[in-house]
Amino acid sequence: MLKKNLQLLIILLAGITATAQNEQERLINDMLLVAENFANPGAEGAAIQSSAGWFTSATTLEKWKFEVSVHGNALFVPDGKQRKLSSNRDFSLLSFRDANNAVLPTVYGGNTDAVFEGRIFGQDFSFDAIDGLNKENIIHPYPQVTMGLPYSTEVSVRFLPSIIVNDVGFQTYGIGLKHNFTQYYERRYNPEDFQFAAAIAYSNFKVDYAFEQISLPVLQLNRVDVNADLWLFQVLGSKLYDTFEVFGALGLTASNFDYKMGGTGEALPLLNNALQGVEGSGTNFKGDLGFNYYVGNFKISSMFTASNFFNVNLGIHYRI
Repeated sequence: MLKKNLQLLIILLAGITATAQNEQERLINDMLLVAENFANPGAEGAAIQSSAGWFTSATTLEKWKFEVSVHGNALFVPDGKQRKLSSNRDFSLLSFRDANNAVLPTVYGGNTDAVFEGRIFGQDFSFDAIDGLNKENIIHPYPQVTMGLPYSTEVSVRFLPSIIVNDVGFQTYGIGLKHNFTQYYERRYNPEDFQFAAAIAYSNFKVDYAFEQISLPVLQLNRVDVNADLWLFQVLGSKLYDTFEVFGALGLTASNFDYKMGGTGEALPLLNNALQGVEGSGTNFKGDLGFNYYVGNFKISSMFTASNFFNVNLGIHYRI
């Protein structure tokens, strides 16, 4: 009899443990979806910002000459990237209070009155849906250094340690290479001839979005970190008119990004491990139109980028 009771107790405990693990997994999967819907537009925007401003002309610096630049990006967020429709059908354990659907803000969106509720380990819980930053544009500054290489080639590097702008943390670094092809079909080099070049660049862009803490029975969340790797392939053309230059480019971006949630709780490592399985990636075409003005060793550049986001890049350059 004692043996049978022990076996029954073991089976009962195993069933309770399995149920608890299943509920925790369901909660983690639901929070994955909440995090992805919130952060994914931010990752896409980061990819566009990190691809902007690499090269502002198809001409190249003379061999071993340097150009030191300070750039500022302004990313403009379309309405479709500021909010997303969600339904109770999307979730396993969570549901909206008093509603079947809700329009939730992304990281760029505004505030929301939507409330999630659920039940885990026999305990009811609820939390407010994450409010966005209410930012229709995101400003991001960074420095860059360019050096002329042999064979009408130049290399650019950029690095920005972690800074906070408009309640958003940024960190970026990267390297780009550009080669001028005009040299192959123009017998004599004239700086005011139409210039044609191609470029490739790699950049890493980290962005940290903080939000009001979400408190769950096994999880407390207050931040989402996005780590984006981006490759840019681009063809460029430019035409100089005395001290004024017109610039245009067509490019393809290939990005890969992953997420990490910040906070505390026994389920946080499980959530972040699961997030590694939903890394995002994508390719986008982009077009650039820019104008440069030369004054002595200085150049003032402006560039307008159109893709799934719209970005404006302004730069001040000094040639050494």
